[in-house]
Amino acid sequence: MNKTTAALILLLPLAATAAPFAKGNPKEGRKLHDAKCVVCHQRLVGGDGTEIYKRIDRKISTPQALLQRIAACNAQINAGLFPEDEENIAAHLNRQYYKFK
Repeated sequence: MNKTTAALILLLPLAATAAPFAKGNPKEGRKLHDAKCVVCHQRLVGGDGTEIYKRIDRKISTPQALLQRIAACNAQINAGLFPEDEENIAAHLNRQYYKFK
């Protein structure tokens, strides 16, 4: 193994943690979020529903927790989202509100 290959292998874990939703498409996620999530969030917190992401006491503090919450909401309201849809929504929410790295 040459030095370049060894360096790339060492950097792979860093790349995986650098972008928690690297496989997600935030533009598609926004469309799905607007279609599947907003109405329920408006019922829960009022207004346009975005306060659910801006609360001081928000419960989501890790990328994994965000994916779990999206999956739980998907199951709870029977939204019919596939795992890749959930990843897209997570990518959108991360870009817009959470800023996980």
